[in-house]
Amino acid sequence: MSIKELVIQHLDAQQIPYTLYEHPPVNTMEECLALPFVTDSVVFCKNILLCNRQKTDFYLYITLPNKPFRTADVSKKLQVSRLSFAPETALEERLHLHSGSLSPLALWWDDSHEITLVVDHDIHSAQLIAFHPCDHTATLVFSQDIFFRQVIPSLHCISVELHVPWPD
Repeated sequence: MSIKELVIQHLDAQQIPYTLYEHPPVNTMEECLALPFVTDSVVFCKNILLCNRQKTDFYLYITLPNKPFRTADVSKKLQVSRLSFAPETALEERLHLHSGSLSPLALWWDDSHEITLVVDHDIHSAQLIAFHPCDHTATLVFSQDIFFRQVIPSLHCISVELHVPWPD
């Protein structure tokens, strides 16, 4: 069974409502935002795996697709030493994913709960929220309410919401 099928099976088993869109592979945020179902009412999140210098603390940061990302801003808000992009091996080792397939839905497979989900408050700007089901050939769209009241609690992860300012 593919990771996409496992994610969908997991959502169905928990009776979490979603809309699934199958599409050709998308590899960039620009390609994601060009998908026909992405409108002003849908925020398609950018997902970034971060870690500390020692590679002992990991964070999955979800933010707006067009919001500039500065590690210093997120580090300061989390009150942790300077974060950097996690090596691709961390993505493979901890979540069994490859680059381009990262999604908060992958945290269902973070059995040791090593990864903290960090949510940029600005993603609440639209009625709907979209993520890949850990596979860049499909997209799942949830209402914001369903995502925050059902999906995130089902991940059994530590989650933190931050108000990260737009860089000057």
